[in-house]
Amino acid sequence: MKKTLTRTALATVLAFSAGSAFAAVKVGFMLPYSGTYAKLGEAIENGFKLYVQEQGGKLAGQEIEYYKVDDESNPSKGPENANRLIKRDGVDILVGTVHSGVAMALAKAANDSDTTLIIPNAGADAITGPLCSKNVFRSSFSNWQPGYAMGVVAADEGFKTAVTISWNYAAGKESTDGFKESFEKGGGKVVKHLTLPFPNVEFQPLLTEIASIKPDAVYTFFAGGGAVKFVQDYAAAGLKDSIPLLGAGFLTDGTLEAQGESAQGLQTTLHYADGLDTPRDNQFREDYIKNFPQLPPDVYAVQGYDAAQMLDAGLKAVNGDVSKKDEMRTAIRSAKIDSPRGEFTLSKAGNPVQDMYLRKVEGDKNQFVKIAVEKLADPARGCKL
Repeated sequence: MKKTLTRTALATVLAFSAGSAFAAVKVGFMLPYSGTYAKLGEAIENGFKLYVQEQGGKLAGQEIEYYKVDDESNPSKGPENANRLIKRDGVDILVGTVHSGVAMALAKAANDSDTTLIIPNAGADAITGPLCSKNVFRSSFSNWQPGYAMGVVAADEGFKTAVTISWNYAAGKESTDGFKESFEKGGGKVVKHLTLPFPNVEFQPLLTEIASIKPDAVYTFFAGGGAVKFVQDYAAAGLKDSIPLLGAGFLTDGTLEAQGESAQGLQTTLHYADGLDTPRDNQFREDYIKNFPQLPPDVYAVQGYDAAQMLDAGLKAVNGDVSKKDEMRTAIRSAKIDSPRGEFTLSKAGNPVQDMYLRKVEGDKNQFVKIAVEKLADPARGCKL
């Protein structure tokens, strides 16, 4: 005797065939929710959720469940925190983080568990260099990219000598190394690299040393609360008007209100700027301000937003079935992302190939000046993919 499907059973079959009946996609945020980078973590999460909200609260027809861990910007806690999301919560996708040292631990945990990781900020060169992996992607930058772009600008502006200064950690070294590479290629010379331990903000001895060296310019990599104090201390030491301060854009992104007058006129390079004045960016900024009026629509928000776009591209390719990891990852790597920053693609190593902008602080904006370097691809040195 032939069996017939009830309406309920038929609806269930159709739902599965349409790819909409899979369990909700579990997204785990491992971000700094306390300490010097807390506002950055909040902006990244806001941006991610804004994109999902714009898609009707789902990606590729799938509900999204969120799990959160405060990584405290502490590399030593990285493995434990990552495993809370991977093993305890069973997330399908990891999104994190800001601190490059923590991101190294997160990438290892993702690789060990074959979990897809989208990095919405941390630019550690090694992650898309020697440690590159098929399951690890960035929606942000490599530390090399903004530094390299500013080195091009500094050489073009005729500076001949420079001092670089940063915290003594991976992000600072890689950013200043990028600056040195292009600056010296353009005929300049980095005469000294100064460091202090993260997150130390006792800058005065180093500022005294800069004053004694008298370089044509200073290039720096600081972010968050440290960037606020460095810019204020640099101006207070009387250096701002005599030795131009240049930086990776994180120096003045998300920090301008606190930096105040000290930041006016500073030039930085980054993959996002205020005043791009494109329809895509204008709409993003309007929507972000409407939903999150307490924080500006800055680069961190854009990176979170684009992390969600990248995940969406992957999920659409597999009709929401996150178990099809290889297909999903191939789709992410081959996607063109319609970002507020401007369209970008991903390199084979999973890093954005993107325009780098020169910006100048005017009022409370990192105002667009020009494209410093078009479609800059990180060299991904050591990547074997």
